[in-house]
Amino acid sequence: MSDAQTQIPVTVLTGYLGAGKTTLLNRILSENHGKRYAVIVNEFGEIGIDNDLIVESDEEIYEMNNGCVCCTVRGDLIRVVEGLMRRPGRFDAIVVETTGLADPVPVAQTFFMDDDVRSKTRLDAVVALVDAKHLPLRLKDSREAEDQIAFADVVVLNKTDLVTPEELAKVEATIRAINPAAKIHRTARASVDLSEVLDRGAFDLSRALENDPHFLEAHDDHDHHDHDHDHHDHDHHAHASDIHDVTVQSVSLRGGEMDPKKFFPWIEKITQMEGPNILRLKGIIALKGDDERYVIQGVHMIIEGDHQRAWKDGEKHESRLVFIGRELDAERLKKSFDACQAA
Repeated sequence: MSDAQTQIPVTVLTGYLGAGKTTLLNRILSENHGKRYAVIVNEFGEIGIDNDLIVESDEEIYEMNNGCVCCTVRGDLIRVVEGLMRRPGRFDAIVVETTGLADPVPVAQTFFMDDDVRSKTRLDAVVALVDAKHLPLRLKDSREAEDQIAFADVVVLNKTDLVTPEELAKVEATIRAINPAAKIHRTARASVDLSEVLDRGAFDLSRALENDPHFLEAHDDHDHHDHDHDHHDHDHHAHASDIHDVTVQSVSLRGGEMDPKKFFPWIEKITQMEGPNILRLKGIIALKGDDERYVIQGVHMIIEGDHQRAWKDGEKHESRLVFIGRELDAERLKKSFDACQAA
C-alpha cells in the first residue's frame, strides 16, 4: 500500500463559539454512521458528552458506543496523535477541533511538517464553521474570524435558518471575497452530511481539483464569457470593499507555460518574503517540457508541490495561481509571475 492509503485523513475544524462546532462534533460521536472517527478537542466540558454514549474511558480517551473516540489535547498535539495511532484498530479519520479564538495555522502545520505525524496522517481539509447571523459582527471585531475563513478549504455556513435570503446572500458574498477557492455548504443546525466535511481530500489539491473542475476558474472578474456558470455561487463577484472592510484579499494569476528555472526560484522567494502575509496559496502550473500538471499549495512560508496527472488531450496548458492573504501587492505579483513564463 502506498503512503497515501495508509495515512489517516485529518480534518482541522475551526469556527467561533456558537457557530455550531459542538453540534457537529456531537453528531460525529453519537450518530450511527458506521465509521470510526477520533475527535480531538480542547476541553470535554465544552462538548458535554452524553454519558449514556460512553462505553469506557480513561483519563484522556473516551470511547463511544458508535465506535468513535474522543480525547483532549493536554499539552502537545503531536503526543495525542501518536497516542491515538498506538490504539488497536484503525480510525477512518481524525478531527481536530481548535478553540474559537485559536489560529488554525499551527495545527495545520503540525500535520504538514512533523515527519513522524506525517508518515501516519495526512491533512485532509481545514473546515470552518461560520454562523450566518453573527459573522458580520465577528468580522468587525476580530481578525481571527477572517483568518479562519481565509484559511479554510471548506466553509460550513450554519444557522442559515436565522437570516433572510438577502442577509444570506450578503454573508456568502463576504466569504467569497475573503476566500474565492473554498467550497461553501449552507446548513441549519450543522446538519451537513459528514461525508462533505470528512475525508474530502480538499487539502490534497489533486483530489480537490478532480472533485471541482471549476476550482481556480470561475472566480475571475474578467472572463465571464469563458465559462458556463452552472454553479449559482460563482456569480457573486462582490468586491471586498462593497461589503465591509475585509483586510484579507485574494489575487488570482493566470498565464501560459512556465519556465521551471524561473518559476521555482520565484515562488520560493515570494513565499519567503511575503510568507507572513500569505495565508494560503493554491495553483496548477503548466511547466514547459513537462506533460503533467503540477499542483502547488502553501501555508504561510511552507509550500509544497507535486505532479498531479498528465494534461488531457485538447486541455489548454495554462497556469493558474491564487494567493489569499493581507497586504499583497497584486501588481507586483502579476508582473513577476508573468516574467516566469517560458519564452
